[in-house]
Amino acid sequence: MHLVPEHDDTAAATLVVNRATAARADGHLPSRRRRGLLIAALVAVVTLALSGCQGKLSNGFLPDTISDSGRRVTDLWIGSWIAVLAVGAITWGLMLYAAIRFRKRKGDETLPVQLRYNVPVEMLYTIVPVFMVAVFFYYTARDEAALTDTSKKPDVTISVVAKQWSWDFNYIDSNVHESGVHVDPSLPDARAKMPTLYLPVNKRVEFVLNARDVIHSFWVPSFMTKLDMLPGKTNILQIVPTQTGVFQGKCAELCGAYHSQMLFMVHIVPQAEYDAEMKRLADIGQTGLIPVDVSREKMVPADANKIPAPARTGGN
Repeated sequence: MHLVPEHDDTAAATLVVNRATAARADGHLPSRRRRGLLIAALVAVVTLALSGCQGKLSNGFLPDTISDSGRRVTDLWIGSWIAVLAVGAITWGLMLYAAIRFRKRKGDETLPVQLRYNVPVEMLYTIVPVFMVAVFFYYTARDEAALTDTSKKPDVTISVVAKQWSWDFNYIDSNVHESGVHVDPSLPDARAKMPTLYLPVNKRVEFVLNARDVIHSFWVPSFMTKLDMLPGKTNILQIVPTQTGVFQGKCAELCGAYHSQMLFMVHIVPQAEYDAEMKRLADIGQTGLIPVDVSREKMVPADANKIPAPARTGGN
């Protein structure tokens, strides 16, 4: 370790210190009261921001999850925050220690010896961040691979087609469909008019995702997982819903003028209720599947083959 003085005490340095002391006396530097008000304002802003979060401290202020993948996302989120807060505590602790230990003493008008560099400390500041990034990368890559894994056999397969500004749902196994239209959420009974996606609880559902016009994104916030829908391409996502109820779904990719109104409802129900809904769709004539390949962008052949055959071009 080398400690190299950069500046010695000089008359000019003493003059600078004296000027700084005079500035403090004249009130040009922030007073203790002003700093206290700033801290109070910061605490108020943080409190207000946290009050708008849906979750609670135990789940990192995320929404309560209703899927198998959501628990993995929540654990990664909480673990990341624990690591970041620990590093922050150490960093702020060192800063406060330095501020208190090396503060200006009353009657001391000289400048401390200025140091140019400290090799061990600089190595520490380089190695620790690289190690942190590597750890974050490992856990993120591990969880991403698990979230996008589609190797398991699904219990239900649903073809989801996004369009400006609504959704079509093809229930492949039941050979029925629902075609949505754009609904203004400010209208009375808007939720009842939105397209509705039915899912059986505790069953592995495979979503085959396609876009009819521009880039969209399939997102049910309570699933804690979303996936883009690209024109001409096919993406696949598997989810196991773990809780019954009614939840909101939406597009998470800016897709045009009414992007914010591209909404749908998700009903997670017991198997018997799901079967009853499939029968209802058949009884009202919504049999057969809506063709996926009727879109602005020509399907990439390899991606077209990922779409279940009946939904590729429509039909029974």
